[in-house]
Parts: sequence; C-alpha cells; structure tokens
Amino acid sequence: MLNENIKQLRKGKGLSQEELAIRLNVVRQTISKWEQGLSVPDSEMLLSISEVLETPVSTLLGETIGESHVDDLKAISEKLETINLQLIQRKIVRRKILLWVLIALCMIIITIFIGLILFNSPYLGWNYSDPETAVLGVTYHAFEWLFVRLAPIILIGGITGIFLIRRKV
Repeated sequence: MLNENIKQLRKGKGLSQEELAIRLNVVRQTISKWEQGLSVPDSEMLLSISEVLETPVSTLLGETIGESHVDDLKAISEKLETINLQLIQRKIVRRKILLWVLIALCMIIITIFIGLILFNSPYLGWNYSDPETAVLGVTYHAFEWLFVRLAPIILIGGITGIFLIRRKV
C-alpha cells in the first residue's frame, strides 16, 4: 500500500522519481525501491515525504489511492453549480442596487434643477459689497454654473444606465 501510494501521489504532483529524490535529499534508486516495495522509509522520512507530497502520513500509510470516481465528480459538479447560483444571485443584487442608485441620482438632479428654476438665480440681486454675501453669491453662482453644465450629461448617462440595467434584470 505504501509503495503504491507514494507512486500515485508523486505522479499526481507531476514529479519524477529524480525530482522527488532531490526534494527529499536521497538518491533516485531509494525512491524506486520504495515504489517497488523493496524497502520502506523510516518515520522521519515519512514525515518529509508527506510534506513534499502535501498529504498526511495517514494517507501514505492508508489504503490505495485510486482514480477519482463518478461520485466524486458528481459532488464537485454539484458544488460548482451551487457556487454559480450564488454568483448569479450576487450579480442580480448588484444590478438592482446600481439601478436604484441611478434612479436616485436622476431624481436628485431633477430636484436640484427644479429648485434652481424656482429660486430664479437669487444671487443676482444680492449686495456684493458685503463680504459674506459676496462669498455666498459667488459660491452659489459657481455651483449653479457647474451644475447646469454637468447635470444634463450625468442625467442622460443615468437614464441610459437605467434602461440598460432594466433590460438585464
């Protein structure tokens, strides 16, 4: 059993006898003797083999390692299906969140536009000789100037995003 397990695990890791021998600091013939069942490694060497082959010592000493069975493949495919379903669910949730963020952004832009129209640019009638009023008026004017130029672009992008996301959700 030990000899077959060492050979199977070594091949599973894609190692030649020479490569395994180098990693264990032994000669290739020693590996060959272990795999043929002509000799067995001592307990310290078993620990080294288990570290190199990344497997517990109990597996090395246990039953013969066989090829993957249909049941193993079925279990793996079921796990992959579960993971895929979770990823799809996350994607749907993210799209819904993005949809609501875009809707909220569009509503905020429209609300600010309505507010600017209703206020009818009040900073034009302010007394700019007062420093506080002057700073407030310039700030308000700068906001309005930037908003009127950028908001339509953002609004069009938001509405386009809403329509594109609605198709996919």
